[in-house]
Amino acid sequence: MLTFPSFEPNFPREHWTLPHVLEHQARARGGQPFLSWTDNGPTWTFGQTNDHVNRLAHGLASFGVRQHERVCILLPNCPEFVFVWFALNKLGAVEVAISDAYKGSFLAHPLSLSQSRILVTTAALAERLRDIEDGIPIADLLLVDEPSGEQATQPAPFKRMRLHRLDALYSQETHNPPQIVKPGDAAAVLLTSGTTGPSKGVVMPHSQFYFFAEEDVQLMRLKQDDVYMTGFPLFHGNAQFLTVYPCLIAGAHCVLYPRFSASDWAGRARRSGATVTNLLGATMAFITAQPPSPDDRAHRLRCIYAAPLSTDLAGPFTERFGVSEFVDGFGQTEISNVFMTPPGAPRPPGASGVLVDQWFEIKLADPETGEPVPEGHVGELLVRHKHPGIISTEYLGMPDKTIESRRDLWFHTGDALRRDSQGWYYFVDRVKDALRRRGENISSFEVESVLRSHPAVADCAVVGVAADQQAGEDEVMAFLVAHEGLALNPTEIWDWCEARMPAFMVPRYLQAINELPRTPTEKVRKKQLRELGVGPRTWDRTRVLAPRTQESA
Repeated sequence: MLTFPSFEPNFPREHWTLPHVLEHQARARGGQPFLSWTDNGPTWTFGQTNDHVNRLAHGLASFGVRQHERVCILLPNCPEFVFVWFALNKLGAVEVAISDAYKGSFLAHPLSLSQSRILVTTAALAERLRDIEDGIPIADLLLVDEPSGEQATQPAPFKRMRLHRLDALYSQETHNPPQIVKPGDAAAVLLTSGTTGPSKGVVMPHSQFYFFAEEDVQLMRLKQDDVYMTGFPLFHGNAQFLTVYPCLIAGAHCVLYPRFSASDWAGRARRSGATVTNLLGATMAFITAQPPSPDDRAHRLRCIYAAPLSTDLAGPFTERFGVSEFVDGFGQTEISNVFMTPPGAPRPPGASGVLVDQWFEIKLADPETGEPVPEGHVGELLVRHKHPGIISTEYLGMPDKTIESRRDLWFHTGDALRRDSQGWYYFVDRVKDALRRRGENISSFEVESVLRSHPAVADCAVVGVAADQQAGEDEVMAFLVAHEGLALNPTEIWDWCEARMPAFMVPRYLQAINELPRTPTEKVRKKQLRELGVGPRTWDRTRVLAPRTQESA
């Protein structure tokens, strides 16, 4: 049975903390470049990064940040995001990374869940707090300049929250802070989608944060002469423990951009000198849809982490851009990568990887009984770790969800997979109702809660239906039941959603239905709705064509 080759991590387990890795690299390769802001912006070496982070850490400590304290970060991509994240970890504090697309109740939830008193943000994003100020524990806002470098005007005072400039906190002290940070200490809280409730905060210890990044080093065969570019958001694990932290471990150079750009992807690869990068979901389709250029192969890329790899696009992508090596991994924020593609092994179409059996054991089980399914059959992925500290410790403030996910001494992923006779694993579907659209995880529960708040909507159910791009992703579709005597206007509902949720969550498809199909226990039969899918009576936001009738499907 094929498995991922065993590997020796770059650092011994007692040193699996970000402060130790950063301080080691500052000593070992202090003058080498570590972090660049775009391909023509400033660059910080490992030594400069460590000094800069230490200055901020001492300033934050003087401001009152203490070990084990959680501090929220609500920022777009910018170098300051990395510096704040690193500085908090230097103090043994915990970063709580929040999407800069969040607003309203979506933003209030993680701020309340964290019980943090400090939020690092920009002046523009701070304005979103005015309507929710009374319901959140935040007391102090540390303001960062916009990524453009322009200093924003100071916001008007809040009723209760105090405003401060982050750059005013920098100390002149460049020595390493005295705090002792252990591998088992919490490093971060990253948000993952809820399926039957609000989004959950995954508490990741330093050891897991390191291990997840180390897996990426091994998967990409990352070395100190590599350049890793990314425009994916830093509030996601992809940019943090699959790009920035792996570069720190390997001594490589990370080039960070404000956001992903399909039109300038090849240009960035050329200008940055990137040797590796990653692509999420439909981003490969977006890149290949761009007009060809004579410079499409004028780059140094040797390997792309494509999660997942679209088999229909891999050939044309290689022919056009010249990159032939694609790797993949399959896991979750909660459990690290359980499957990865072994180097040099021909990958069957659609396969996610083979078991990383040095570190994990798994079983594919019937989600109802927990019993293993026969080989080749689809089952829910259940995971156990063979070594301590390589999976998350809990869902913050949700002990019931923590226990539920770890019942029977297995972590229940909610994902359905199958395995072939050679040991390759294939993602099939989601047992749970979380959706994934353009690299963003979406909670159907959260979308439904906004839809139900519309005056004309009595009930609703949100499901994922196949996207146009063949990249294993979803488009969001909502089935709506109207209040008696009221009509559903799709344009009004889309406007309602746009004002109350991040843009990536707004359903593309809407369909009126007389009643939702339910089980005898009153649970919505979402499988039946997914099978029903898009039809002639479906409103499509990209076409804005109303169906001829609003009768029940």
